[in-house]
Amino acid sequence: MGYSIGQVAKKTNLSTYTLRYYEKEGLLPFVKKNSSGLRVFSDNDLNWLSMIECLKETGMPLKGIKQYIDWFVEGDSTLVKRLDMFKQQKIRIEEQIAMLQKNMNRINYKIELYEQAVAKGSLEQVLKSKKY
Repeated sequence: MGYSIGQVAKKTNLSTYTLRYYEKEGLLPFVKKNSSGLRVFSDNDLNWLSMIECLKETGMPLKGIKQYIDWFVEGDSTLVKRLDMFKQQKIRIEEQIAMLQKNMNRINYKIELYEQAVAKGSLEQVLKSKKY
């Protein structure tokens, strides 16, 4: 099935500008054009967009995403490079998760502190208690 750029924008919540930019940057080398020169996206292209967004949301720069796509196009000779790229990205994500968890723990501490302060009517009373 083929999708227009407008249909893909609606399906992916990406703007047509973003889709054109991705294509210009070489992130969508598989998208075909019809005889009128209009982009026709396939289900496979939608899968690629999903992967691009996944990598982007985990902090990979577009340059890194482009490298991955280039290696994919090169074929099996780049399997080790692609595997290493994903392992490195996983490490970065795990570091982000650890940092977020640390921050979540601090936020939870403050929530507990202020819930007790609200219940007692005073932050000072809570801070004087042995728990804090």
